[in-house]
Amino acid sequence: MEINILEQIVIPIIKVLFIAHLLVIGVMVMIWSERRVSGWIQDRLGPNRVGPQGLLQPIADGIKFLFKEDLIPNHVDKPLYVLAPAMLLIPAMLTIAVVPFGDAITIGELEISLQIADINIGILYILAITSLGVYGVVIGAWASNNKYSLLGGLRSSAQMISYELTLGLGIIGVLMLSGSLSLRTIAGEGQAIAGEGQGSYPWEWNFLIHFPAFLAFTTAMFAETNRLPFDLAEAEQELVAGYHTEYSSMKFAIFFMAEYMNMIVGSAVVVTLFLGGWQFFGLETMGGPIWSGVISFAIFFIKTGIFLFVFIWVRWTLPRFRYDQLMNFGWKFLLPVALTSIVVTGTLYIATKGNLVWIGIGNTVAAFIVVSIVAGILALDNNSKAAAQDTSAAPLRQETLTIEAIE
Repeated sequence: MEINILEQIVIPIIKVLFIAHLLVIGVMVMIWSERRVSGWIQDRLGPNRVGPQGLLQPIADGIKFLFKEDLIPNHVDKPLYVLAPAMLLIPAMLTIAVVPFGDAITIGELEISLQIADINIGILYILAITSLGVYGVVIGAWASNNKYSLLGGLRSSAQMISYELTLGLGIIGVLMLSGSLSLRTIAGEGQAIAGEGQGSYPWEWNFLIHFPAFLAFTTAMFAETNRLPFDLAEAEQELVAGYHTEYSSMKFAIFFMAEYMNMIVGSAVVVTLFLGGWQFFGLETMGGPIWSGVISFAIFFIKTGIFLFVFIWVRWTLPRFRYDQLMNFGWKFLLPVALTSIVVTGTLYIATKGNLVWIGIGNTVAAFIVVSIVAGILALDNNSKAAAQDTSAAPLRQETLTIEAIE
């Protein structure tokens, strides 16, 4: 009876509180890391005054937001204006519920799974909840009654809907071979259709078998989190600050927190689906029933941290896309690559009787061919447009030369 109470009530509550606090602390660490890494990349110092190496800077920023005057402009739709930040933050926090952040800790007869909820449709849950985030952006933009905010919201809605297709299709190949929608099974626990799930070694992870889909999924995740080079919703040069132009104080901070929480959750999902979850060269099985769970959590934590560094690295390396480039890239390159990965994975699985090496090679070759064909078609189209423009401009140039000759 005591074990049932622990398993059904006490331990789930502890997990929820632990993960919620870990997310908030992760946001603080990411704010500090963003500023320090950007300073390092740009050959400057970054925050280094508040605390050792500027470690207390996120706390100082939080205190500043808490004590800033909370202004609500008269022209906004107040109920929606207040609701929008929460509609962006809550889905970001809910998504982590099905992500396994380690194996399990066994204490006597009690086995504690390092996951809040292991549901057999975990990946569908993630896709459903993450799709709600766009409502926070769009409603915040609409409620602001500001043309810059509205343009940012419209951009974001089109961008997020477009890249959600690639986000969903990019993982179909992984689901086909794992034979499950449970993230714990996909990470490597339990049987998969093509043998075991992801193993302990990097060459057994899904990112090699589905490398084009991995790149497409990762790129779509950058777009879904509105990170550079996909932050068209808040492009400062033309939209002031985009959808959160009219927000200040803690409401603006909540938008900020939601972005970083989405980054953390997205990185954890990528690690689970493509990078072996908590497994790494068998280290997750060492240390006995208790320490093996702690080690597996540490491995997952480090992998997620490395991927978050990639988020920051890309932001301060690549320039922002133009909006037409953003949409063309999603619809004309990423979507065909994701669709091709599904067809090739299914075909080669049947043809090679589940040989993962041939599936990985086939996916990479097929993606290269598709990208080459699309790039060639777009190049021909651009050349024909340029030729048509030259043809239409030729009479005008001839007329100009004639006038100059007469003069």
